[in-house]
Amino acid sequence: MLDPTSTAAIAAVLGAVGSGLANEAGKAAWESAGGLVRRIVGREVRAPRGHAELDGIAQQVHDAVRHDPALARAWTAFARSAPSPGRPGRVPALGASTRFFTDRDGERKALSREASRKADGRPRIAVLHGPQGIGTSALAIHWGCAEARRFPDGQLYADLRGTGTDAGAVGGTDPSTVLRLLLQQLGIPAAEIPPGHDDRQALLRACTAERRMLIVLDHARSAAQILPVLTSTPGVFVVVAARHPLPGLDAVGIPVGPLADKDARRLLAEVARAGNVPLDRAALPAVLARCAGSPFALRAAAARLTAQHWRQEGRPAADAARTAVADAIHALAPDAARALRLLAQRDWPAVGAPLAAATLSLDETSAERVLAELAAAHLMESAPSGTGGHGGTYWIRPLIREYAATEALREDGLAAAEQAVRDAVRWCVDFAEPASRAALSQGWRLGEADRPASDGTRYTDAGGALTALRDELGNLLQAVGAAEELGDTDAVFRLNQALWPVQLKMGCHDELLPALRAGVRATEARDPASREAARMHTLLGLNLTELGRWPEAESAFTAAARAERAAGHFRGQATAIESLGLLRLREWRFQEAYDCFESADRALDGVSADGEGARDLPRARALLERHRGRALRGLGQWSRAQARLESALAFFRETAEAYNTARTLTDLAETFEASGRPVDALPLIDEAIAALADEQAHYPLIHLRALRQRCVDERAGA
Repeated sequence: MLDPTSTAAIAAVLGAVGSGLANEAGKAAWESAGGLVRRIVGREVRAPRGHAELDGIAQQVHDAVRHDPALARAWTAFARSAPSPGRPGRVPALGASTRFFTDRDGERKALSREASRKADGRPRIAVLHGPQGIGTSALAIHWGCAEARRFPDGQLYADLRGTGTDAGAVGGTDPSTVLRLLLQQLGIPAAEIPPGHDDRQALLRACTAERRMLIVLDHARSAAQILPVLTSTPGVFVVVAARHPLPGLDAVGIPVGPLADKDARRLLAEVARAGNVPLDRAALPAVLARCAGSPFALRAAAARLTAQHWRQEGRPAADAARTAVADAIHALAPDAARALRLLAQRDWPAVGAPLAAATLSLDETSAERVLAELAAAHLMESAPSGTGGHGGTYWIRPLIREYAATEALREDGLAAAEQAVRDAVRWCVDFAEPASRAALSQGWRLGEADRPASDGTRYTDAGGALTALRDELGNLLQAVGAAEELGDTDAVFRLNQALWPVQLKMGCHDELLPALRAGVRATEARDPASREAARMHTLLGLNLTELGRWPEAESAFTAAARAERAAGHFRGQATAIESLGLLRLREWRFQEAYDCFESADRALDGVSADGEGARDLPRARALLERHRGRALRGLGQWSRAQARLESALAFFRETAEAYNTARTLTDLAETFEASGRPVDALPLIDEAIAALADEQAHYPLIHLRALRQRCVDERAGA
């Protein structure tokens, strides 16, 4: 067994704790590690950035504990209780293949050849490429389902189109998000997925090592999305579906073209038979010519084989898939066609009746009817799992959306199309704000005194409201992008502010990052010295802190404090400075963190009795007391840390804030444990565990139980 005080073991522990910063247990362990490293080395040691710095710190710790048995015991106790990386919790499988599939024998054989190629250290990867509607996605999934026995350890799938504010980006879903999607499918809880790209990549490789797995990456737009997923593990095969070959990717390219006439005829007959549609054989030549071997066009045509216009308009189509969309839309009733055109203005990932009603100026019953009609015409489909939204939600495939959105400009006009998007954005704001208030009732929100009180009575508890926000997140992020394009800065800001509980309690940091950047752009363009711009910088900085982008986070907090100061907004200035202090804790810069919290407390002195955030002042000061206690603990000033933490604890006990009571009890217990008083720490830990019993706080409980075991071991060894 590896000596826990060896340089390699110390580096492994620090690396594991650092990669676990996505959850409360990881953050607390990282802060504790910083304080312990400082105590062992005897001076300030800043948190490592990269493997070289981490190895250097591990060497310093090793050199110190080698000569001090007490410090060696302290490090060993910490190492035993440190969080470990997430482990795969399930064997995932692909969704069902399409019911009707024909031909593609050559392409399937090419996939099988690459999958069974002799291992030589090169990643196994194939790119299926062809125009929209040609069936690259269907082929990838069908082959994967048919060859499931090759991959007994699971099959992963990720749609790389992107949703939310980055949906229309040239690059699609960013590589870090791709890694998160795959890790979640492996059963790694969201809060255990590392925030950093490199750590995510390392975890995915660890999870797939020695496993036989298939990874299907659909709608890929660039090699950059694919490269982080690749591994030399011989049992892992990556199949990519794209419109074009992807330059920069060393892969087997498999072009997917039109179906041969006999296969097109077979597919058409099978789909028509399943739909109980009589086969008008006289129309078949015209149908086949117009569909030009496109599986999408053939499926769309199958429902309308008896239509007389096939004999009259059966000319070969230049773009068969696009022509099929046009034919299907033209066959709709006028109100349904208009609904599709207006809903297609944005790439909403999950359109339900409430959002559709707002977009189309209908009541929800009428909206449900229209959505059902569009689904029956195969112009909308049930929203894929994981896209959010509530039951009875739909999405529009890219091919259909692109055509319908363009048609709207001709049929409805730019003003009507733009108004539909504005109405949808307004619905998103009206949905998000009361849910946000119900999910996080404490704290302050900029500008809420100027608005009517939000109605959060539809939610029975904070958990339900938070779940509602998370379920609708894809649409809310899409609304941020839409609002920015429309120049609706107020909506951009309000949506971002409403999503703060999702960031605070559920993470989702990489998902929220593009929206927060949009918020900074929009508010700065309107007035860089405004309170809204400052608040957006703060929210962005908090997000960047969690993603491990510390220099960027520091710049954001500095910009926020500068703008708040210029605006004379003391409550916001205090929050920006406090946030910078929290970043300093993460960086193990404990004295600077303490100074930030002192400065934030002084800024609160400027808040008038009726000013912004005045009602929250006692709670804000209690939080600063807790943070100062944490900084003092990192500095090894135990008695001063205890006094600050006990002051904060008294406030949270009095206001019955179970979560903050438990967090402060945890900080106080860690102070006692670090100062050699494990017996005094144990009752505080037990009280904290009891306080969290009804809070569904899984990760803080993990940290508390590890801390409790450490204290028990230390008491036994005393």
